Amino acid sequence: MNVETHGCASPGENKHMNDEEALGYIHSLHRFGIKPGLERMRALCAALGNPQDRLRYIHVAGTNGKGSTCAMLAEAAMAAGRKTGLYTSPYVTEFRERMQINGEMIPREDLCRWTQVLKDIAETMPDAVTEFEFVTAMAFAWFAERGCDPVVLEVGLGGRWDATNVIAAPLCSVIMRIALDHTDILGDTIAKIAAEKCGIVKPGCPVVSACGQDPEALAVIKKICEERDSPLIIADEKDCEVLSASLTGSECVLAGLPAHVPLIGRHMCQNALAAVKTARLLGFPDEAIQEGIASVRMPARVELLSAEPLALLDGGHNPDGARALAAALGEHCPGQRFCAVCGMMADKDVAEFLNILRPHIGRFIACRPDNLRALPAEELAGLARQAGYENVTAAASPGEALRLAEYPLLICGSLYLAGEVRPQCAGMAAGAG
Repeated sequence: MNVETHGCASPGENKHMNDEEALGYIHSLHRFGIKPGLERMRALCAALGNPQDRLRYIHVAGTNGKGSTCAMLAEAAMAAGRKTGLYTSPYVTEFRERMQINGEMIPREDLCRWTQVLKDIAETMPDAVTEFEFVTAMAFAWFAERGCDPVVLEVGLGGRWDATNVIAAPLCSVIMRIALDHTDILGDTIAKIAAEKCGIVKPGCPVVSACGQDPEALAVIKKICEERDSPLIIADEKDCEVLSASLTGSECVLAGLPAHVPLIGRHMCQNALAAVKTARLLGFPDEAIQEGIASVRMPARVELLSAEPLALLDGGHNPDGARALAAALGEHCPGQRFCAVCGMMADKDVAEFLNILRPHIGRFIACRPDNLRALPAEELAGLARQAGYENVTAAASPGEALRLAEYPLLICGSLYLAGEVRPQCAGMAAGAG
């Protein structure tokens, strides 16, 4: 790979960094936060020799459903015999999940090598690079070095100014369900947020829109696609027929294609429909699409940790995610009142999230995930009481919350919380059958 490092270390030079040092450096970039604009990202990629220009992409944006749809598309591409890169965020159990090739996380030695290269570049730049920009550039470099085709690329935040949007026209842009989230950055209406998400729509590039879009969002998607002469395929809910469903997944017919969706909830079947529409557009065989969807495993998406006693883990963190979770609980656990272990970020619509889940919660244990943006446990507990929850406790830590918890158990509110507690719940999974 041609790496223009302007005096920095190339992948073959004798500089060494272990994975603890690499991750420590990457996470230290948090302090630079979110900075709109693509100038830094373009400069970073240029110093690497613009690896993003040697790849072909399926680019996926939206508020909810991005992660599962990306996973289904990546599995379908692999089943079709493609060497497939997958870039997602955030991670649940291990940082290296964020970039994978054919289902294998980036090796530690490659993570360390590319961190050193990018660190040397970033420290010569006049403006500080953010963590997401740094990691996205690393993914481009690694995928290009390994010759991936295609790369399934998940947008981090928004679309227009997201670091992933330095790519040229992808094979296809996918817009998943749009809802109110990150309103301080993306705008305070569905229309404004939709316009930001549609920043990934490139002139002449085909676009797939998920079913169940808010009408206001869909109107924006249609308008922008028309302006950019981008063919638009809209997934229709009538094409999502659920034949049977349980806590082990659903049997569906998706645009005429029989499919087993091993993820819980009707919303996952709708996400699978978007994956089917996209994969067919790209010419993947139906057999590969079926195999790919059936192969998907997604931690912390209404994940069944244990069937007996019942324990579920979900990382949904906004009202739309809460509605999907509540619908799954109502369908598969009717009449059950869960003990909720909940931790949330302070910048989310916590009150509405709690209102939506309240009918399904009998006991509420608040905790604070290990994240600078996390809401203090006492504050979350206070909001739960204001929302009408009874039997509310504030725990000193997520671990303490788990020790206080009872069954049936629901762990919810944040992917950060899910990632923190999931290793402690490993013993539960054996009961999931």
